[in-house]
Amino acid sequence: MPFTIIDAIGPIISAKISGELTKSEVSQMQAAALAAIGRCGKISALFILEKFNGWARGGDWGDITFLTEHDQDISRIAVVGNEQWRDFAEAFLAKGFRQAEVEYFLPADLAKARAWLAAESR
Repeated sequence: MPFTIIDAIGPIISAKISGELTKSEVSQMQAAALAAIGRCGKISALFILEKFNGWARGGDWGDITFLTEHDQDISRIAVVGNEQWRDFAEAFLAKGFRQAEVEYFLPADLAKARAWLAAESR
């Protein structure tokens, strides 16, 4: 399975992504995020890319409804993955164009990513 939700309780939700990410998997993560927002108020998110191959073709990738309706409910988003995916992930997550802070970390810095997220949720 290329997409696994690790923790959806909140206030920090996390998922591991491998292979190609599909729009339906993004929708699953958004549903988990909405549930966590309902329980915790503001949340943060951690996405760990392992053997990641990018985004699957097809699906309505242009739908930004979740971003426009719930960005204020997300404090920070950390992505951990290989350097080759940094620019793509930051563009996909609209870094610099949203209220939520978005940072990218290399796999060796997973602990730093967790600490960065935890610092905001205190």
